[in-house]
Amino acid sequence: MKSAIKVAQEQLENFYLIRRLSIYELKSKNKNNYLGILWEFLNPSIQIVIYWFVFSAIRKKNPIELVDGQQIEFFSWLLAAFFLWIFFYQATIQGSKSIYTRLRMLSKMNFPMSIIPGYVIFSQFYVHVIMLAIAIIILNINGHFISIYYLQLIYYMLAAFCLIFSLSLITSTLSTIVRDIHMLLNSTLRMLLYLSGVLWPLAILVGQYEVIMKILKLNPLYYLVEGYRAALFGTEWHFIIEWEYSLVFWCIVIVLFLVGSTLHVKFRRHFIDYI
Repeated sequence: MKSAIKVAQEQLENFYLIRRLSIYELKSKNKNNYLGILWEFLNPSIQIVIYWFVFSAIRKKNPIELVDGQQIEFFSWLLAAFFLWIFFYQATIQGSKSIYTRLRMLSKMNFPMSIIPGYVIFSQFYVHVIMLAIAIIILNINGHFISIYYLQLIYYMLAAFCLIFSLSLITSTLSTIVRDIHMLLNSTLRMLLYLSGVLWPLAILVGQYEVIMKILKLNPLYYLVEGYRAALFGTEWHFIIEWEYSLVFWCIVIVLFLVGSTLHVKFRRHFIDYI
């Protein structure tokens, strides 16, 4: 518990520094590209265009029925969660290698090491906000207009950040000690794309595979995906209606944060030994 309080205090006390470093991180990562920071938006945009071409132009998928009975075209349904997935994937991957890729800088740093995953994730958060704005524009063009339910997005973006940061405290520490952890995480996240309801609705498992569906719904990423869709399509106040899953989600995040903080504080004094 002491480690968790210490890490939380370090984030709050250095929040201004985290924001400045996150902007620098975003610029420096793309400084050698002609298009620079635009690549942060072009890559996910190209991916979503490919999905549109496959699922809307070539092989049109059936509409998805939401909890309130709305029939949503597949592409809009996919778009509502896709940029959340991109944020989760990129931020988790970058966060997991955030410390060991900066080991040579550690001796020159005069700020807590725990803010390294924080500012790396924050740099991806900027991209997520802009891509989410683009998704909202597209959804409104498709007839899914802005509603009061959009207020939920503030909660779910905060929840996504907390989940990724808690995960990154664990993975960045373990990846520094055992580099294979990063490779394992990469493979695991690619598999998670198909188990989180991003590409297909888990509701199709109702009946014969209902037990599997209930297990998959405990995935914290699924909770975020459904929350984003509930906000963007205005179906319900998801975090209130599904309060049981809200409770499960935050219990998982708290446990991950406690474990991650303990590991980070315990091993960070030895990180320099892994150069």
